[in-house]
Amino acid sequence: MFRQIQIGKIILLLVVMILISGVPAIAQDKRGIDSDVKAALKSLYRTTPSAKTVGGKAKAILVFPKIVKAGFIGGVQYGEGALIQDNKIVGYYNIAAASYGLQAGIQSFGYAMFFMTDSALQSLNDSAGFEIGTGPSVVVVDAGKARTLTTTTLRKDVYAFIFGQKGLMAGFGLQGSKISRIGP
Repeated sequence: MFRQIQIGKIILLLVVMILISGVPAIAQDKRGIDSDVKAALKSLYRTTPSAKTVGGKAKAILVFPKIVKAGFIGGVQYGEGALIQDNKIVGYYNIAAASYGLQAGIQSFGYAMFFMTDSALQSLNDSAGFEIGTGPSVVVVDAGKARTLTTTTLRKDVYAFIFGQKGLMAGFGLQGSKISRIGP
């Protein structure tokens, strides 16, 4: 048991070092982010029609086309995306988190947050780092919930859709993720 924990700590340390040293290399230019964001949102709308319904009522949509999460006992995740308002990209963001607990694997996925109220969008714009799980209420929409969403049932501040999952990760969650504005 002790040896497994030591191996887990070593792997976590290596992953963190790679991510920290590689963040500037990961950063895309605006055109790359713009292209990826538009393609990801189009794909989400095609595979999840209720997301398009929510998008039609949203004040803004924050799209992270690819978030990579890796972990063994401890875990890290990182991704870059953009905020769309009135069909235009108005800002660039990253999402990052570190966690410790029962988890193992590597996974990539897309994530879109639909800001339904001015106050929720203001919270994102005013914060130095928007943390999921604090501030406006965020409802993560799963496949079952997505089927029941209509324009008359949209009553929460933010709706989030996770899509395009690849890989395997045991111990999944976005609680505690921090979203920060960046300037690629």
